[in-house]
Amino acid sequence: MDSISLNRFKESLKDYVEQITHQHIPLKVTDHQGQDFVVMSVEDWEQEQETLYILQNNSIIKQIAESMATHKNHQGYRPSSEEIDEFINNENDSGID
Repeated sequence: MDSISLNRFKESLKDYVEQITHQHIPLKVTDHQGQDFVVMSVEDWEQEQETLYILQNNSIIKQIAESMATHKNHQGYRPSSEEIDEFINNENDSGID
């Protein structure tokens, strides 16, 4: 993570905001008293909050571990050709590419 002074951040605020929001690169800013804070996009912050929630939820972690084990052993659910076709057709109908 890049680190800059508060003065430098203020001087180029627009450029840093675009970098933070478009390139999803958080930025550590240090004020004149040596206090640090991080600037990041709301999207990135929300994703981190979701990740923390999952990592703190033992039942979800257990489900993930079980799913990984069945996948590794090729024992997971395999959709039929009809289910795959239906899924593909629904994606095409919704405009998702």
